[in-house]
Amino acid sequence: MRQFLCIGIIGLVFTNCNNKAPIEVFPQLMEIPDGFPPVQFPEDNTFTLARWNLGKQLFFDKALSKDSSVSCASCHLPAFAFGDTTAFSQGSFQRAGTSNSPTLSNIAYHPYYTRAGGVATLEMQVAIPVQEHAEFDMDMVELTQRLASNPYYQQMAQMCYKRAFDPFVLTRALATFERSLLSGDSEYDRSVQHPSGNALSVSAKKGRDLFFSNRTNCSSCHSGFNFTNYQFENNGLYLNYADSGRMRLTKLEHDRGRFKVPSLRNVALTAPYMHDGSFSTLEEVVHHYNTGGVDFPTKSPLVRPLYLSTEEEQALVAFLNTLTDHNFVTNPNFLP
Repeated sequence: MRQFLCIGIIGLVFTNCNNKAPIEVFPQLMEIPDGFPPVQFPEDNTFTLARWNLGKQLFFDKALSKDSSVSCASCHLPAFAFGDTTAFSQGSFQRAGTSNSPTLSNIAYHPYYTRAGGVATLEMQVAIPVQEHAEFDMDMVELTQRLASNPYYQQMAQMCYKRAFDPFVLTRALATFERSLLSGDSEYDRSVQHPSGNALSVSAKKGRDLFFSNRTNCSSCHSGFNFTNYQFENNGLYLNYADSGRMRLTKLEHDRGRFKVPSLRNVALTAPYMHDGSFSTLEEVVHHYNTGGVDFPTKSPLVRPLYLSTEEEQALVAFLNTLTDHNFVTNPNFLP
């Protein structure tokens, strides 16, 4: 039986596990999957249904972009686990982005944001695409003035945050909606909950055993309930990196080509892969790790030749396909 945040009482107000601000609970929103920890909310942005509704409206609103051509949902498509289907998403004026759009599945649990980890909170991350030239290309003040002219947004800002629509309201409401994108009802999850059942095929079971084995060490980086340790690694993709990765922030040569380890939740839906979308299929991804990648100086020692057979590679792909949460990507709560 799923838990609803800390105590599973629907529709009540209570204090969360860390004795922070109270959280309102609503059916089918913020429903915590089995085995997942409670979602933590900032004290100035606790969850309410009104804030969620405002954030959802903003998430799908193309008025956030300079030419009103793209919204958050243009690069984070609900049907593809809130990722994109192209290597680089198009922003305002059809400008190509500089990094592959990651899935927003379980984004509430990330300890920092962007592939280089340069943003500390989800509220702060919201401001990044707003001001990026290749994304929304908007000045935050100009954008909030534009949106404030919408009577609905002004009314909701007062209802949700008791203030006029401003950058505070914009970033907090969007973060509230994004924190609700919880995904943990895949075939793999059902196999964990019911070990004696037949949720996984023979091939997928073989791939699962390989994934969690010392032979592959896949689960050393893709660990825990969200299949990521959130660390920064170089996976031997290139000898020369067009994108220097975390080095852009730290200025340390050791961080060249290092990016945050992505979650594998819904990974079958989030092609293309890698920080630059350079792999089109899971088969290519698995084969890359099987070969051990190229010998870049800062490559993780865990990325090494695995000597898997073709059948074993296929088994790993079969397992990765079981991480898809079909109910998540068809949930009407998350559709426009």
